[in-house]
Amino acid sequence: MTIARRLIIYGRVQGVGFRAFVHGHAQKLGLDGFVRNRMDGTVEALVVGEEEKIDMLIAHCHEGPPASRVSKVEASEAQGVVDKGFRHLPTV
Repeated sequence: MTIARRLIIYGRVQGVGFRAFVHGHAQKLGLDGFVRNRMDGTVEALVVGEEEKIDMLIAHCHEGPPASRVSKVEASEAQGVVDKGFRHLPTV
């Protein structure tokens, strides 16, 4: 069953390769969606796919790349109409 989740990741998550980290894991898991920086210093992702795989990505987001310091990951239900594949979007 395909679901969609909006993730907001807090902490030291910009300028540390976090978007590339999320992008790589999402691609390996076969998820669709996007990741982007936000002007408030967080990283946002919309992920669409199987619930189990999204849960795996969320677990990776709690860890983050070595230079990051994740303080919180918020995951909420979302409407997920996205193109196939996973991509970076500009900062909002």
